[in-house]
Amino acid sequence: MEGERKLAILGEAARHDASCASGSSRRGGLGGICHSWTPDGRCVSLLKVLLSNRCVYDCAYCLNRASSDVERAEFAPAELAKLTVAFYRRNYIEGLFLSSAVVGSPDATMERIVTTLRLLRQVHRFPGYIHAKVIPGADPTLTRQAARYADRVSVNIELPSSESLRRLAPQKTAQAVLAPMGTLAEVVAEGAESRKKGRSAPAAAVSQSTQLIVGASPETDRTILTLTEALYRRYGLSRVYYSAYMPVGSSPDLPGPDRPPPLRREHRLYQADWLLRLYGFAVDELVGDEAQLDENLDPKARWALNHLERFPLEVNGAEPSELVRVPGLGLTTARRIVEARRLRRLEAEDLPRLGLALKRARHFLTCNGRFLGERLTAEGLRQRLFDGPDIEGRQLRLFP
Repeated sequence: MEGERKLAILGEAARHDASCASGSSRRGGLGGICHSWTPDGRCVSLLKVLLSNRCVYDCAYCLNRASSDVERAEFAPAELAKLTVAFYRRNYIEGLFLSSAVVGSPDATMERIVTTLRLLRQVHRFPGYIHAKVIPGADPTLTRQAARYADRVSVNIELPSSESLRRLAPQKTAQAVLAPMGTLAEVVAEGAESRKKGRSAPAAAVSQSTQLIVGASPETDRTILTLTEALYRRYGLSRVYYSAYMPVGSSPDLPGPDRPPPLRREHRLYQADWLLRLYGFAVDELVGDEAQLDENLDPKARWALNHLERFPLEVNGAEPSELVRVPGLGLTTARRIVEARRLRRLEAEDLPRLGLALKRARHFLTCNGRFLGERLTAEGLRQRLFDGPDIEGRQLRLFP
């Protein structure tokens, strides 16, 4: 099979992995390009591809499962390494996002991934960004070797409970996924400590991430976010990505093709994740007794409506940790407010210049004792903050 055809098949096979944050595009006629954020904040274009889609596993939710009727292809490590370098030199890409189906066994597959990465770094002296997937169940030594060559490493959990794994991915176990996460956490910590001391790091990898599929199994948002919170705390993950389930099979254990992908739910989980990682919220603050996020309110707005007794806040006196809980007020704006009020007492007209989106935030703030919003009932305020799917022209947003 020609390399161009292989690339088309294996690029398409990789597209359901959400860990490249901003989707795919084409450059120079080349498909399978995704965009990802590096640990230092750069947005880079990556060749997103599988080494092989000849999987021996039969996960019901996966397009590349063993029983799926799809065209199969496979790159040799040397072939893919040369292809990656050629695209890099033509300025089509700035790096590689490499994963693979399980070919033969986890160890055999991981050996092929490591060989590809080694050829890129040691033989071709490839300087670009590399995000490498680790195969659950592979030997820890191979996991460490992959981390030696990559900038980011990740192990996909996919399903948020052991029960769902047993039902939909019987050849996987939670332990097989979590074990390499523990290994990678050690590697990342060792590298950080070495860099802190000014020594060469034993591994290049500086972060790890994972992906959860949303809607393929019956777990609630509370279950998903509780797992997310534990992953950040225990393994030091940089990101958890959420992927709305796209129907790819006819298993009775999966939603049918007539059920649309839960894209709004995916978006709400990303918003809640942002609040967990950066804003100091806990799961119990974001998810109510019904265990689901509100489709019509972003999680911060929902929390604020449930805690109106804490508002309004005085801009000139509120703590930074209080300011970031105001709907429409993000981390950067909170920092600017705190810095500006050290010099003088702020007036209402100063706030837009500091980046404050008053359309939402004004209902929760006073400035020099003057309330900035309108006197609304709780229901009226809810309507102002409502961003449900039936609002014409309203775009989904992250935060603030």
